[in-house]
Amino acid sequence: MSHDPWRMGFHLMPPVGWLNDPNGLCQLGGTYHVFHQYSPDWPAPDAPRGWGHFTSDDLIHWRSGGRAFAIAPDTPDEASGSYSGCAVPVPGGARLYYTGNVKEAGNYDYVRSGRRAAQILIEATADADAPGGLALGEKNVLLRNADYPAFCSCHVRDPKVWREDDAWWMILGARDLSDEGLVLMLRSDDGLAWENAGVVRTDEPLGFMWECPDRVALCGREWLSICPQGMQDRPWSDGLRDVAGYLPVPAGEKIGAEGGLTLGEDTFRLWDHGFDFYAPQSFVDESGRTIMFGWMGMPEAPYESAPDGMSWCHCLTVPREVTAGAGGALLQRPVAELEALRGARHELAAGGMLELAEHRADVLLAGAGRAGSLVLDDALAISWEDGTVRLTFADDRVGCGRDERAASVDAVRDLRVLVDSSAVEVFVNGGELALATRWFPRSERLTLVQRGQALLHIWEMGDGMAGTY
Repeated sequence: MSHDPWRMGFHLMPPVGWLNDPNGLCQLGGTYHVFHQYSPDWPAPDAPRGWGHFTSDDLIHWRSGGRAFAIAPDTPDEASGSYSGCAVPVPGGARLYYTGNVKEAGNYDYVRSGRRAAQILIEATADADAPGGLALGEKNVLLRNADYPAFCSCHVRDPKVWREDDAWWMILGARDLSDEGLVLMLRSDDGLAWENAGVVRTDEPLGFMWECPDRVALCGREWLSICPQGMQDRPWSDGLRDVAGYLPVPAGEKIGAEGGLTLGEDTFRLWDHGFDFYAPQSFVDESGRTIMFGWMGMPEAPYESAPDGMSWCHCLTVPREVTAGAGGALLQRPVAELEALRGARHELAAGGMLELAEHRADVLLAGAGRAGSLVLDDALAISWEDGTVRLTFADDRVGCGRDERAASVDAVRDLRVLVDSSAVEVFVNGGELALATRWFPRSERLTLVQRGQALLHIWEMGDGMAGTY
């Protein structure tokens, strides 16, 4: 792993095998915990899917649980996988809520029959001698299919839980029997016994299933984050079946309120306009920041994320701080801690070229002008013109099936580009737009060429993951 040319220096990736959804995000006693979906035996057929675990004191240097599962699919209620969930800090530790998935053998459609979804709780206590500093207790099944409303299909999963006003709230992504996506709301006095409290829908259908629901609360307002499936015909989905985005909740209304909520389908906004972003999850750290990680992968992507027989697949985004913007928008910026990895600084004028020894860089462009571009390795162009930002791959070996993505703002005022071996993340106008993509460079050194009228400030980036694996 330490000699893998595509191993990243500030993005979380699996030691071996497969990684997807970020799970159980929290900060406890100063330590950040990032769990994630994990199949260490991938690409073996039917490789078990559970949770992996990383910890950090500063969001840039990480400790890994290695091949071991933090949560293994080792009970009858999760025989087909320990699926996604969340963490709720409590005195002395955290509560981990997640979905146990079971696909029964037989001739089933696995939508209306043949699938079981149990919501499971593990009480975790702080223990310096335990893996990752948390000792995980017994598994307690809280909800099974019979506990969900009768209009639900077998697809109910991905609990997000929080406490507010002496009550516990849970939201679950779901698919109903009319093949429309929605969120179930549940309420509890103790976080153990739950009652249905209503649903969240849109005024017009938005896909057939909503995965990975999340609640963002900032400045007295709330947003519902969802991953709707069935979006391939929407003009802004670039043909992808599954996307990740959010719905602003009208001022004065709350997700955690009995009776249900209807949101405007036309208010849905993508979190990220790049090739690789799904299943984001947020948490509030001990300083009060809302921080989000996303999976830099897609469930049904028509492009490759493990070329040339790699022993691992996928990564997470850098931690992004989420703040409220204008008009119901949310802004995303890389957390400030990443700047501690900056090393040697360079400047790149219009028409210039810079070559760096490694594919790790933090590029900042202020005063972008009407049009311009930054080209990486003559393979990936990040361009802007009249408010439209594009990612364009000129070398399919590097893009592995990725071609072009575009998104627009009123004007491009600044850009920040993070390059980390096989990951690139672009942030526009202080986080007004984000575009994430994997890429798989073939050259040993990183080449940057600027075509435009601006001055680029470029920092070589250190390897925060050097001791992780």
